[in-house]
Amino acid sequence: MKYILTIFISILPIVVSAENITIRDSVRDRSIPIEINFPIEYENCTHQKRCQVAFVSAGNRVPFTKYKFITKSLNEHGYMTVSIDHELPNDPPLSKTGDLYQTRIENWKRGAKTIKYLKGKLESRFPTYDFNKLTLVGHSNGGDISAWFSNDNNDYIHQLITLDSKRVSLPKNNNIRVLSIRSPEYPTALGVLPTIEDQKLYGICIVDMSASKHMDFTDFGVDRVQKKTIKTMLGFLKNKTCTTLRSEIE
Repeated sequence: MKYILTIFISILPIVVSAENITIRDSVRDRSIPIEINFPIEYENCTHQKRCQVAFVSAGNRVPFTKYKFITKSLNEHGYMTVSIDHELPNDPPLSKTGDLYQTRIENWKRGAKTIKYLKGKLESRFPTYDFNKLTLVGHSNGGDISAWFSNDNNDYIHQLITLDSKRVSLPKNNNIRVLSIRSPEYPTALGVLPTIEDQKLYGICIVDMSASKHMDFTDFGVDRVQKKTIKTMLGFLKNKTCTTLRSEIE
């Protein structure tokens, strides 16, 4: 079965999308479900001009395939997307009581190891995609996982987009572009968002999405918020200023 899976993954570039692929991490005894979707014009991705890659991490108890409104838009704009299932049946549940920062560290570390493993596993199989300038996208706890990994001095992380992440501080690193889109529905832990001074110093963009709910950043959300989210994300990826991004959704 493992041999068949390797062959299957090796031919993926010739198709437009693939679902429910499982990558085996034998060291951690972990089978990782992922969904890979390719750019609409995937034939333009070459060894000379590699296409960009975005890893998408889901929120707690949100199916990892329920961010299609995001992955589809990224595919339309030249990105390969890799949606990751961080919650396997035998994993301990995400803690809901006590000091949530301390009790969830194990979850974030595990997720960061998964992202790192997938990066190493996939980059050799998809040589026409640039895994050395990764974009990480994460919603809620998936945003915390992505932020944790971004704080770990990995020089191949180019951009981080979090959607209402709540617990892990956003990286302060001039080599990583950061966008965080916020909902007012639930409070954010102290220290997660940088000060105004640090936002300016490190080029971190915080965009408050008024009248939005935490789950609006998934496929279960309302169309109005999803459209604004995509508009903000694409503007960020096109290097628009934070002031412009905020003004465009008012």
